[in-house]
Order: sequence, then structure tokens, then C-alpha cells
Amino acid sequence: MPAVELSRYRLGWWSLGIALGAALLYVVYRFVGTFVFGVFIYYATRPIYRRLRRVIRPASLAAAVSLFALALPALVLVTYALSIALGELLRYVNGGALDPTRWPLVDQELLDSIADPATLLQLDLEQYLTAEGVRSLLSSLGSAVDTVAFVGIGAVHLFVMLALSFYLLRDGDRLSRWVVRKFGDERGVLETYGRAVDRDFKAIFFGNILNAVLTGSIGVLAYSILNVYAPAGLAIPAAPLVGLLAGVASLIPIVGMKLVYVPVALYLAVVGALTDPTGLWFVVLFAAISFVIVDTIPDLVLRPYVSGRSLHVGSLMIAYTFGPLLFGWYGIFLTPMLLVLVVHFARLVLPELLDGEPIKPYAVDPGTVGTGERYTDPDADTDGTGADTGA
Repeated sequence: MPAVELSRYRLGWWSLGIALGAALLYVVYRFVGTFVFGVFIYYATRPIYRRLRRVIRPASLAAAVSLFALALPALVLVTYALSIALGELLRYVNGGALDPTRWPLVDQELLDSIADPATLLQLDLEQYLTAEGVRSLLSSLGSAVDTVAFVGIGAVHLFVMLALSFYLLRDGDRLSRWVVRKFGDERGVLETYGRAVDRDFKAIFFGNILNAVLTGSIGVLAYSILNVYAPAGLAIPAAPLVGLLAGVASLIPIVGMKLVYVPVALYLAVVGALTDPTGLWFVVLFAAISFVIVDTIPDLVLRPYVSGRSLHVGSLMIAYTFGPLLFGWYGIFLTPMLLVLVVHFARLVLPELLDGEPIKPYAVDPGTVGTGERYTDPDADTDGTGADTGA
């Protein structure tokens, strides 16, 4: 093949490759939050998967059981919360709280006329079929459709997250070996960089789970102590449950625990205003302790310490703080990932690039220099099963 035709042939394939790469980047950009959260689920589940893989041979079954084991505590907690809420609702219903005749703002005559079937049959429906009424009805239907669509889109995103984490658990080791085989070099630079990044990703994302557990423990302790000093009739309903739900909600970026303690604070404020307004100081105290002790301090101080074992705590604190502000809800996961990628690039690759020297990865752990001990990757396969291969 002539050189001109060969260059055109390669140029065509390069053009196709660039177009496919751009399309892939666009998909990732449009759903970056979904992919980032899927990676978080993968790293949070991987320690469970690697232990189950030793006793459960089908990799697909081990991955499915691992995902279920991660979600099981949250499902049990939500079920427990719904059972308590249903019990409270039944208590109010049996107590007559939902009886319209006992509501102060309800006109008894109007209620009787609405409840009378003869009155309903005599209504002139044409007076309600006005243009304004039709527009109001269509607006309500549109809002209902938007709500259903929002829930459906959320379910699709959740499915993609779980599917991504499932296939990373099952096929992550093969993917990592393929990348190293196709794009690595004889000095092992890419493999060393990938292992360092993988190790810190595991620490950061599993640290988020640990942070949720510690935050839930703080919430249980704080709310239980608060209930000791609560005025009569104004105690926090199911204080330990509220604390545990706050810990689970801390995994949700930006809003997080506010989804739990803000509705509880509003509920306490309404109850206090209707029963004893002098007890509203307890509502203010509950909101302040929730925001400062249960929400802010663990998120800004505790999370970097439990996540950043090999990274600077200050840099992680900045990443967790500015991530949601820069990227939105997924920034709390994406920004630490970018920090890890940048730190290890600057540590392993950048010095040799600036000096023009061949890139040489570290062969030993800096902490074992001079001791005669060779560095062993904690993620290496030690039992020959393939279950501990880094992804």
C-alpha cells in the first residue's frame, strides 16, 4: 500500500477513534454524577465482595450478594422508620385527630352538605368547567406527570449505578489487566500509578461509609441526651432512629442530614406552637445541635480524617468543602477523586517529565527504605483465587 494511501487509511481510523472518544466523553459528562456514585458504591462494596468471593465461586452471585449486603442495613433502617411512622399515624387516626368535625376551621354545615349524596347530585358541574378551571386541572395533571417522570428518571439512574458497580466488582480485575497490557510499559509506570490511585480511592470511599457510621453514632448520642432535657410533650420522636437516619443521610451530598433533622425540627416547632410556645427554645436547641455537632463537625473534620490516610487532611477538607459548590451534589465524591489523581501524578510522573528523565515508578515503599523489606501491595492476590486483584 502506498504511503499516501496508508496515511489516509490511518487518518480515517484516527478520526473514527476521536469521534467515538468524544461521544463517550459526552455520555460520561451528561451522567457524570451517576458514574461517580456508581464508582463510590463499587469501592464501598469491594471489601465485602473480596471476602465473599473466597466462599462464593460464581463471581456474579458474589457481586450481587455484596451489593445486597451493603444495601441491607439501609433497607432495614428505612423499614423500621416506616413502621414507626405508620404506628404514629394509626395512633393519631384512632385518637380522632383526622376527624374533620374536630378541626376548628371547618364549617360543619358545609361539611354536611358535601357529605350528603343528594347535595352532590344537585351540583351544577358547568360552573366548574370554566377556562380557568380547565387550566388549573391541566396544570395539576402536568405536575403529576412531571413527578412520575422524575421518579422514573431517578430509578433509571439508580439502576445504572448498581449495574456499573456490579460489573466493576465482577470484571474489574480483568479490566485492569487489559488496560495494563494494552497501554502499560515495561517499567510498570501505569500499573504503579493505577495501584496508588486505587488504594486511595478505596480509603476515601470506604471512609465515607465509616463516616456515616460515626455520624449516626453521634446523632444517636446527641438526640438521646437532648430528650433528657426536653419539655413535656416536645421530645424528639424515636431519637435513636432519627440519629441513625441522619448517619445514612450523610452519604447524600449537600443536603445530607438536613433531609432528616429539618423536617423533625419543623414538626417539633408546630407541636410546640400548638401546645406550649414557651418550649420552643428546645426546638432552637435541637436545630443548633443538629447543624453544628451532628452535621457540620463530622462533615468538615471527621470525614477527612477517616478518609485521607495517605493524603493531606487539609487538602481533603478543602476538596470535600468546595466539591459540591463546584460540581453540584456529586462533587463530594468527584473532587476527592480528582485530588487523588493529581497528587499521584505529581508524585510519580511529573518530576521525571520536568527533568526530561525516564519515568521510574517506586519499587519500594518509602517507609521501608533501609530496612531490607520489599514493598507489598495490600491489594495483591495472596491466596491465588483472583479475588484480591486490584481493579
